[in-house]
Amino acid sequence: MGIRSRPPRRGRRHLSAVLLVILLTGVAACRIEPVPINDPGPFTAGPWLWQWQSTGPLDTDAAAAVFLLDPVTTTSTETGLLRARDRRLICQVSAGTYSSADPDADRFPASVRGRGTGDDGARWVDVRQWEILEPIIADRLRLCRGKRFHAAALTGLDGYAHRSGFRLTNDDQIRFNRRVAELTRSVGLSPGMVDNTDQVAALAPDFDFAVTQECVRLRRCAKLLPFTEAGKPVLHVEYDRAPTDFCVTGLGYGFSSMRKNRSLDAWRDPCPIA
Repeated sequence: MGIRSRPPRRGRRHLSAVLLVILLTGVAACRIEPVPINDPGPFTAGPWLWQWQSTGPLDTDAAAAVFLLDPVTTTSTETGLLRARDRRLICQVSAGTYSSADPDADRFPASVRGRGTGDDGARWVDVRQWEILEPIIADRLRLCRGKRFHAAALTGLDGYAHRSGFRLTNDDQIRFNRRVAELTRSVGLSPGMVDNTDQVAALAPDFDFAVTQECVRLRRCAKLLPFTEAGKPVLHVEYDRAPTDFCVTGLGYGFSSMRKNRSLDAWRDPCPIA
């Protein structure tokens, strides 16, 4: 399942001039050098109370230790406020797709643009063309680093399993995903994999955590066990089921589970963790 890409929320602050130049042009002279980021503590297998929000006014008061946020619409002021409260911050970064609404959409040449994912104008990209995609993804990650996120949840890592417009193989996808994980670490962020459960067995050693959508409904939760068995967190969300239908299952697997609206606004109904 792909992640919906949405235009920035109304009323939110614009990116700073430097960050916007980086995102749109990737000019080497404007790159942000890594800065020290205080470690909020070990991020090990859960359960954790967490929040995933990408639409609506950000609820910085949510009772959560982990926040998964849109790095474009989330301001540095907001991340600073959350960091002061020792919250762990994860930015959502699309590695294998782009949307016409993305600020850097014009950086993707026609040669890498594939079919639509079915989610709000997003399209798959040709992950075999690493020399083209690497600087674009790197600048997306540097935006997160510049706003002092701790980690990146990487989406669009399963184009090989969809009608992407390219003849991608399982090996093509694994090679790309490992490169993205390595690139994320090189920028100073912890890499996390969103969905792509069919490749978890091969890729769990390369990523520090996983985010999974509707694994109870889709009966795919057991595929995430390589993460929890390695002491790595799995952040789990369901949309159409009551918590009574999935909390016991999620906690049994060692996941951090909650229910959200598909719009990923501020509302959430977390499973108890104790």
